[in-house]
Amino acid sequence: MDEIIECVPNISEGKRREIVEEIIENLKKTGVKILDYSSDPDHNRSVITFVGNKQSVEKGVIQVAKDAVRLIDLKNHQGTHPRMGAVDVIPFIPVKNVTIDDCIELSKNTGKKIAKELNVPVYLYADSATKPERKKLPNIRKGEFEGFFEKIKDPDWLPDFGKPVVHPSAGVTAIGAREFLIAYNINLGTTNINIANKIARSIRDSSGGLHYIQARGMKLKDKECVQVSINILNYKKAPLYRVFEIVKMEAKRYGVNVLESELIGLMPMNAALKSLAFYLQLPKLTEQQILESKIYE
Repeated sequence: MDEIIECVPNISEGKRREIVEEIIENLKKTGVKILDYSSDPDHNRSVITFVGNKQSVEKGVIQVAKDAVRLIDLKNHQGTHPRMGAVDVIPFIPVKNVTIDDCIELSKNTGKKIAKELNVPVYLYADSATKPERKKLPNIRKGEFEGFFEKIKDPDWLPDFGKPVVHPSAGVTAIGAREFLIAYNINLGTTNINIANKIARSIRDSSGGLHYIQARGMKLKDKECVQVSINILNYKKAPLYRVFEIVKMEAKRYGVNVLESELIGLMPMNAALKSLAFYLQLPKLTEQQILESKIYE
């Protein structure tokens, strides 16, 4: 590919496997390359990662949106992850021979089409945001699907595209351009949600914790534990190992162990290398020392 844009739509379905598979099968027909998709039944959410050029990525994500609006009814949706739309969020990330400005333009074009064709109000976020308060996704999503029927009437929260009327079953959607984000969760050996909430509060940027970190506590019924769900907005300045070690340290205060951590979607190789270098004390480790990197360069 001469130009590569990554798109990572998050859809509000993680329990009905057949729905997710239908969406994936239709996406395959659009010309994009699907890199990964995963579902979480507790979150009731799926994350799809695909790449392509501007034209194929736009075609692919509009197909995902059409299928999600057709197949997902948020009136019957329950999950631990906050959500406001059947297609909750659509980020575009520049990978090769494209700029963040190219992705901003793509987000606006896609947003206009989704609002017009599917009657789903669209909010621009991240680097595409039209207002400072819309840059951070949690600010837009506050109130979630149920609260948006009133929120959208507020002049401060009129959508960027579409009428100020929430789609009755598909809600609203956020679309924007951003750099790489790592979705990273840490599961704790307790069912006490208060502990997860306290740890999340201690590490997230908005509460005075680490810069570039969003976090919240969640209860996982299927796994019978709680989770600190984390978005790392800049892995170079807030590396994985640092986030993990701080959560582990905070958990010890409450006599709780870390059970495991999990990666949602994909992450850059350099993010993994930073943690490998930290734990093995290899300060000079580079991608050029990885066998596969030399083979495929």
